Amino acid sequence: MRSPEHIILCRTDSIGDVMLTLPMAGLIKQRMPGVRITFIGRRYTMPVLRCCAHVDAAIALEELQDVGPDAAAHRLGRLGADAIVHVFPRRELAGWAWHGDIPVRIGTSHRWWHWLTCNHRVAFSRKRSDLHESQLNIRLLAPLGINEAPSLEALGALNGFTPPPPDADVKAFLEPGRRHVIMHPLSQGSAVEWGLDRFRELIASLDPERHRILITGTRAEAEVYRKELRGFGPHVIDVGGKLSLEQLIMLVGASDALVAASTGPLHIAAACGLRAIGLYSPQPPIHPGRWGPIGASARALVATGQDPKGDPQEHIHAITPAMVQEALER
Repeated sequence: MRSPEHIILCRTDSIGDVMLTLPMAGLIKQRMPGVRITFIGRRYTMPVLRCCAHVDAAIALEELQDVGPDAAAHRLGRLGADAIVHVFPRRELAGWAWHGDIPVRIGTSHRWWHWLTCNHRVAFSRKRSDLHESQLNIRLLAPLGINEAPSLEALGALNGFTPPPPDADVKAFLEPGRRHVIMHPLSQGSAVEWGLDRFRELIASLDPERHRILITGTRAEAEVYRKELRGFGPHVIDVGGKLSLEQLIMLVGASDALVAASTGPLHIAAACGLRAIGLYSPQPPIHPGRWGPIGASARALVATGQDPKGDPQEHIHAITPAMVQEALER
């Protein structure tokens, strides 16, 4: 196969999953200088993709769904891509790529529809693997001649992610001379959560003269956590529901640290080089070996002495505020 000039990557799930796919784009660019990368993701992840230097163009899945299968296939065909990689398997996308006559169509062998729509199928199991999600993504590049297994350190340096500078609205939450620590207590059900009581203890333990605490979340999440995380004083700022995703990325990029469970903001913070503290259960497949943040200053916390077969909620609640405070200060 000739060296491809244009590759499409498809990852149409959550923000955290997209963040852990960006190093894949970086590795392709490193191994194939001059290649063009188009990324297909969900509409709400577009602000993330705009921050990645390795993504030349981004298409929202919803744009393709809105025009119908025939027009979607025609649009993919008109891109003139040499290859498409279904990082997250989605049956409709695989069908559109097939009908669009993209020459090289790569997917996992564990989806039956890929046997009908993909001409390169890579055999591996994400559920039973000990590799990190970002490393598992790289396995799908074997048909393109990329057969290596990069370290997490190497992949962390390949995300190509640069947050935009803060706008006026974001600057209003910042205070020069303070250490800005973002607390992202909820996860919209995507991860096992630490608990608002634990976040309250952590906030109370941090020096108000030194720290500015920024609590983030969606508008709906803010309605939940505000009942518990209040009454601390002017150094604790409730940002929940007040920022777009693009502005949240700006805020993260202008801060010093972030504490969260395995969520999109945690992986954004890790890519921005923050002290990103992730709170995890040791239970497979949600343990940090699979989903931990990757970045030079990122760290995943797991309480010691936990039975991996136990209750994940008990696992994560066993992480003490003192452990998190130590990780923030180290």
